[in-house]
Amino acid sequence: MNPYASHLESRDPFAVIAETPQQLAQMVRAADQAALDRSPAPGKWSVREILTHLADTEVVFAFRLRQSVAEAHHTVQPFDQDRWAAHYESYDAFTALETFTAVRRWNILFLSALPPEVFAKTMTHPERGTMTLQVVVETMGGHDRNHAKQIAGILGKAATA
Repeated sequence: MNPYASHLESRDPFAVIAETPQQLAQMVRAADQAALDRSPAPGKWSVREILTHLADTEVVFAFRLRQSVAEAHHTVQPFDQDRWAAHYESYDAFTALETFTAVRRWNILFLSALPPEVFAKTMTHPERGTMTLQVVVETMGGHDRNHAKQIAGILGKAATA
């Protein structure tokens, strides 16, 4: 199950995950610190916090992708994003974006080296059930689009991915 499937619409998930770092950089490049730190509503993440979350989740995806390919019948380790976010005040937006971009580049290289049949390999997510590696990639793309739209809304820009 991909909780972000609707965000992909008809987009190719591989194209989305490849485009996201540049799209995010374009959106935040000209933003001042106040805009990056502004929360759109009480309890909602700022752009800086969203970028930090994207960096964290890309590290998680890196581990999940590799574990899922390397292990037979892998069970994904879930994490509580809100507990991870408890320390997001320690991070700046541009370091988060650089981290996301570097790990994303690493993940794309990994995925690009895999033979097509590997994307049908299954794993189990304790909260979402059985899924394939392809669904994980689709989740990455939908997750990207969801957060890119949030960032665009906060900064008053159009999301292009």
